Amino acid sequence: MEEAIKKADVLIEALPYIRKFHKKTIVIKYGGSILGEEKIRKGVLEDIVFLSFTGLNPVLVHGGGPNISERMRATGKKTDFVDGMRVTDEETLVVVEEELQRLNDIIVKEISELGAAVVGLNGKDRDIIQVEKKKAKVDLGLVGHITKINVEPILEELKARKIVVILPMGIGQDKITYNVNADEAASNISAALKAEKLVILTNVQGIMRDATDPDSLISTLTKEGAMALINNKVIQQGMIPKVEACIDALDKGVKKTHIIDARIPHGLLLEIFTDKGIGTEIIH
Repeated sequence: MEEAIKKADVLIEALPYIRKFHKKTIVIKYGGSILGEEKIRKGVLEDIVFLSFTGLNPVLVHGGGPNISERMRATGKKTDFVDGMRVTDEETLVVVEEELQRLNDIIVKEISELGAAVVGLNGKDRDIIQVEKKKAKVDLGLVGHITKINVEPILEELKARKIVVILPMGIGQDKITYNVNADEAASNISAALKAEKLVILTNVQGIMRDATDPDSLISTLTKEGAMALINNKVIQQGMIPKVEACIDALDKGVKKTHIIDARIPHGLLLEIFTDKGIGTEIIH
């Protein structure tokens, strides 16, 4: 009986949040090594289905970097990165798109098996993610910088009560396909959809004052505070583009952004539906 009452208490704690976020859009970015771990992925997708059934509109944007790198190694092709961006020639672009499509198909199939209506979208189709060639200190090849998001195809699917799963490829005015950074895609899509939240799932607790101290998690940060931590090199390496994606989304009108650990069971629900949350929220 006590166990049942505890469960009821948890549901009651969630009630104000369910009411507050009913019919609101939440964009979730999911990628990297955690996407390839079946047990973690199943838990994350269960959470997303739960969000949908409680009346929210979840949009999932996924990457697939490690899968792409693994495939490149298997074919004997060298991968070069500049500032965390993959240099992409035509041969690499084919591998990138094939791997992202394969992951998209897996995610769509698994969400469908959980009983939810779902659709997979390629960002280059129907001009969803519009880009120009990214300028950098060296030529990155077919890497795109997002100029516009066409939200109509996404809104159409959300109105049909479907979970939308987007793979980050872009299309240029020249009708050439470009590789797009998944964090950048999620940030721009959340802004274009006027999302209530952008949640970035990763494999660390959130933003730490000291990477070696698990008790140094920062639960709430302002945009200015986050920038200061980047400038002071507290936030480093792979966390920088994630934090910059959150700041960019806030600048473009997203209400709140979150960075959370996908390895924590039902971390997504805990972050959205409980008073304390479990990761780092970056706010205005």
